[in-house]
Amino acid sequence: MEPLILIIDDDEAVCGSLRVVLRRAGFRSESVQLPAMAMDRVQELKPDLVLLDMNFTVDTSGRQGLKMLERLMDYNDKLPVILMTGWATVQLAVEGMKLGARDFLAKPWENRQLLQSIRTILSLSAAKSQAVQTTGLEHIVGEDPALQQVLEMAKQVAPTNASVLITGESGTGKELIAEAIHAESERASAPFVKVNLGGIPESLFESELFGHVKGAFTDARSDREGRFALADGGTIFLDEIGDLPLPNQVKLLRVLQEQTFEVLGSSKQQRVDVRVLSATNKNLEELVREGKFREDLLYRINLINLHLPPLRQRPADIPLLVEHFLNRLEQTYNRTGLHLAGDAREWLKRQPFPGNIRQLKNVVERTVLLSRTPELTAKDFERHLRPASGEQSKAWSPADDLTLEEMEVRAIKRALALHEHNITAAAKALGITRSALYRRLEKFGIEHAS
Repeated sequence: MEPLILIIDDDEAVCGSLRVVLRRAGFRSESVQLPAMAMDRVQELKPDLVLLDMNFTVDTSGRQGLKMLERLMDYNDKLPVILMTGWATVQLAVEGMKLGARDFLAKPWENRQLLQSIRTILSLSAAKSQAVQTTGLEHIVGEDPALQQVLEMAKQVAPTNASVLITGESGTGKELIAEAIHAESERASAPFVKVNLGGIPESLFESELFGHVKGAFTDARSDREGRFALADGGTIFLDEIGDLPLPNQVKLLRVLQEQTFEVLGSSKQQRVDVRVLSATNKNLEELVREGKFREDLLYRINLINLHLPPLRQRPADIPLLVEHFLNRLEQTYNRTGLHLAGDAREWLKRQPFPGNIRQLKNVVERTVLLSRTPELTAKDFERHLRPASGEQSKAWSPADDLTLEEMEVRAIKRALALHEHNITAAAKALGITRSALYRRLEKFGIEHAS
C-alpha cells in the first residue's frame, strides 16, 4: 500500500495543493487544519510521514510548530516529520532538527525538492524499520558473561508486565535494553514512550506526565495529553528516575499503584494501562537511606533489577561494538570497507571509556568522519580520545566531545578547504550529492566561494 502522509497546516489552500502534488506522485494523504485535533488524527491514522507547518495563524513565530513537533516526538520519536514554513530562519530550522525533524523546507516549496525529500526520508525510515525488527535482546552486541546474564534475565521478564529497574553508569545502554524489552513484549505494537525525568522542571511535572486542560495555568492555551496517556496500552520508560524530587515521587507513586491519574486542571480520573520500565545511574538504596528517595516507590519500580556492567569491565566486547558501529556508519556516510587495523583493536581494548558505549560510539563516528582511509588505526582514534595513562585524567562528559552537528560542520569545512571550494569535488569527497552539500551549507550557515 502507498505510504500515507498527514499534512498539518491551518491553510486549506496549502493543504489542497499538497494533496494534489502527493496524489500525482503516488502517495496517499490526509490533512488536518486545527492544531488541537492534530494528535488525534496522528493516533487514528498512524501516518508514515508528517508534513508540519510551523507558522499557524495564531502564531507566526514558529514556536507553536515547535511545540507540535515536540508532541509528535513524545508520541513516536521514530515518526518522520518534515517542517514547512513561510517564515524560514536557519535558527528555527536547526532547533526543529534538534527536536527530531528529518528535514526543513521553505514555502513556497519546489515540488521536485519536496518529493525527493519525502522519498529519501521514507526510504531511510523503511531501512530503520527493518533494523528495529532486529533490535531485540538477542541482537544486543556483546559476549561478556555478565552482560549475557543480564540479557537472559531480560528475556525472561520481557513477555510479562513486571516493572523493571535498569541500573548502570551513564552510557551503558540502559535505554537500548528498555527498548528491546518492549520489542519482545506483548505490547510491542503499542507506543513506547520515553520520559527523561531529570530534564523536566519540577513545576511542569504534572503537565508533562499527566497532561493539562486549556486554562489550567497561564500558558495552557490548549489541551495537552501527558506521557502516560500517550503510552496507554504500551510501555513508559522513566529515565533518570533517581533525579526525581521527593514531592513528584509521591505523585508518580500514586499513578503506578492505582493506574489512574487526574489531568491538570480537571477533577476527572483517567485510567491507564501501561508497563513501567525505569532507569538510573544512581544508587537508589543509598538515596533511600539518605531520605532522598521513597522506599515504597523503589519497591514499586524494582520488581526486577537489571544492572549493566560498565564497558571497562567487558573490554573484549569493545572491538565487537566498534565493528557494529562501523557497519552502520558505512551506510550513513556512504563509506565502504571501513575496518579496524590490528593495533587499533588492541589499543581500544586498553582504554577505560568512562562514558561507556555512548562515548565509544561518539569516538568511532568522529574518527570515521575525519579519516582519510577505510582502515582505522590506533593513531586515528588517539586524536579523539584521551590516552588511558600518561595524562591527568578527569571524568568524561558528553560535552568533552563534539556533537554530531559540529562534526558534520568540521568535515564539510575541511572538504571545502582541501578542494579549494570546488563544490563538486568536495561533495564527492564527502560521499554526498552536490544538492545535499548545498543544503548543508545553507543549514549550517557555512560561507563558501562561488
